[in-house]
Amino acid sequence: MFEQVRRRSRLSVALGMADVIYHSIVRDVRKQHGNAILAIGVNMLQIIIFVAVFYVMFSLLGLRGPGAIRGDFMIYLLTGIFLYMTNVKTLGAVMGAEGPSSAMMQHAPMNTIVAIGAAALGALYIQVLTLAVILFGYHVLISPITINDPAGAFMMFLLAWFAGIALGLVLLALKPWFPTFTNVVATVYKRANMIASGKMFVANTLPGFMIAMFDWNPLFHIIDQSRGYAFINYYPRYTNWEFPLIVCCCFIVLGLMGEFYTRRHASLSWDARR
Repeated sequence: MFEQVRRRSRLSVALGMADVIYHSIVRDVRKQHGNAILAIGVNMLQIIIFVAVFYVMFSLLGLRGPGAIRGDFMIYLLTGIFLYMTNVKTLGAVMGAEGPSSAMMQHAPMNTIVAIGAAALGALYIQVLTLAVILFGYHVLISPITINDPAGAFMMFLLAWFAGIALGLVLLALKPWFPTFTNVVATVYKRANMIASGKMFVANTLPGFMIAMFDWNPLFHIIDQSRGYAFINYYPRYTNWEFPLIVCCCFIVLGLMGEFYTRRHASLSWDARR
């Protein structure tokens, strides 16, 4: 009765939503540690160690020659391992976003779309920062880096991130209904893509019967296309970027439909099942 209604312009609503998303991103990034710098550092250190281990392993085992493309070996690793890490990290972040039964949803500006967006953007922030640190450190301390088409390579990086959002959104919608099943699917996806993503080999060197074993995987196309943009002497013959984009858009639509249905049937008992 005594509530005062204030009309807000679309710009004001958009800025208010952006502010909510920003604070949600900060909260999401700082989940692992109370100190913001240490929270970012822990996330970055995990990825840097993973890349460093593969770099040393490939060097010691002598696997840098036959399978790799002629060019900088670190770029070869980053177009494979780093895109894989970006994909699975984003999937995990989106899948672990706050659901409709979360206590955070009791706050008026907050909703599940903001939580999903914050999780996805927080993962992107960490990955971009880590990529910048790795490239800068390698360029300054070890060897100058040259990328044939930086814009195209970065677009493939964003497509790998988008693919993680798409699948993570579908699993997030299914998680309240089938919590064990979705966790198993996520684990199997991450383990299978250790090989199926093609980060360990070059698609152009595979025989035809082996291409059929991997070309169903959008991440396989993304990694191979990123190498086509990164290296001047490599042209992907068996992959394209349109296929993963179409598949990801379909998963986004299915995920949003599932999330809307799940949100309408939210139950506080779901949190106890996780």
